[in-house]
Amino acid sequence: MHRHTFPLAAIAVLATAACATPYEQEATEIGSAMIQDRSGNDVGTAMLYSQNGEVMVSVSLEGLSEGTHAVHLHTTGDCSASDFTSAGGHLNPMGNQHGTQNPQGAHLGDLPNAEVSSAGIGTVSTTLRGSSATVIPQIFDADGTALVVHEGADDYMSDPAGAAGSRVACGVFSRS
Repeated sequence: MHRHTFPLAAIAVLATAACATPYEQEATEIGSAMIQDRSGNDVGTAMLYSQNGEVMVSVSLEGLSEGTHAVHLHTTGDCSASDFTSAGGHLNPMGNQHGTQNPQGAHLGDLPNAEVSSAGIGTVSTTLRGSSATVIPQIFDADGTALVVHEGADDYMSDPAGAAGSRVACGVFSRS
């Protein structure tokens, strides 16, 4: 009986190795944005990554008010207006309505809400709709793209901006 234990254990190890997840391509950083509030204080960063033909965005926030905040990609890489309206509307190259729960949506710029803790810290990460071949040129077009944080939550339904309230922070993406 002891003679069969080793071969069975060896077979189990080989079977487990054969079922291992195949090596995945490492994500490549393709862009980033420093996010500032209306006073010019740094309140976060946004990173864009490409992996396996998709684009992911990862946002880290610090120093914002506690609660749920909408996060969107906006059409223009310009945060110069004091209320960040210079960033334009949501990034929406397909002409959809707003909201991931809207049957006529969603915009490319519709991202999940960020939950900001009582310590002022929050994160959100998601994969953008579309392939990297279509998304990257939209983000890095001639006038760029901004990431905007709103004062309230996105209801994921109301067109054009999810009833998320005013813009409280903004950052412009640049290529890595």
